[in-house]
Amino acid sequence: MTTPAALDLQVGGGTLRVLRFGEGPRTAVAAHGITASGMSFRAVARHLPPDWSLFALDLRGRGHSASAPGPYGLDTHAADLCAVAERWGGGAPVAVTGQSMGACVALRAAARRPELFDRLLLVDGGLPLPVPPDTDPDAVLDATLGPVIARLSRTYESDEAYLDLFRAHPALGPEWNEDIEAYVRYDLTGPAGARHSRAQEGPVRHDGRELLTSAALFAEDLTGLTVPARLLYAPRGLMGTEPGMLPAALVAHWTAQVPLLTAEPVPDCNHYTILMGTTAKTVADRLARAPDQWT
Repeated sequence: MTTPAALDLQVGGGTLRVLRFGEGPRTAVAAHGITASGMSFRAVARHLPPDWSLFALDLRGRGHSASAPGPYGLDTHAADLCAVAERWGGGAPVAVTGQSMGACVALRAAARRPELFDRLLLVDGGLPLPVPPDTDPDAVLDATLGPVIARLSRTYESDEAYLDLFRAHPALGPEWNEDIEAYVRYDLTGPAGARHSRAQEGPVRHDGRELLTSAALFAEDLTGLTVPARLLYAPRGLMGTEPGMLPAALVAHWTAQVPLLTAEPVPDCNHYTILMGTTAKTVADRLARAPDQWT
């Protein structure tokens, strides 16, 4: 499952890239984080049982779907993820997962089209974040994702220069591995001497604003769930330090509110390495395990 097959999905207005890992008849579909790509699921796919296939979508404005047109936003991404499930699900309900913003996409897909899915695995995301109503979303984005967004508009002299940027990241460098390197290399495009990220700043900012202003909609998605859901969350956050993105109190609140949602802390990882580090094995195990065996 190390080298995925590159598939094209025709959607309204363009073509999206889908990475297929594995050849098994059992199916999972996946959505990635706000500036990431389907390649972020490489480690998880490698740990799935051999009778599974994982179809990881490059969301519009990212990866090899960077040139796909809008509209962007959670509704569009969720519809695209549902289209993946319909195209490659074999006519039966499939597993759906997502990490970070992708968890919100997977949640929206499961809430809107529950007949397509038999389980939902949220990875360090998917819960409404408490943001005061008078907060400027762009100011919050710049404060939390400023360096990440700035990277999208910069060029780099070589692939190695771009890799060095990630190797120096406090959440990635200490746990650098082949999966992280493959993920970073997949993100590169552009001519020699002016290499840059495939992710587009416009779609990233659009989706980031929606994440920060749609807590009520995410709450509706959660409370209306009819698909069994499991949340895996990391103790460390974007910079590799505590606290994590999802405080324990927030997790406890939503698991108490949503009967079909259970949660599990995953030790010794951060927001990124929960998916691309050694704990990817835990993510794969929970994704492949029947929901009645989660607890």
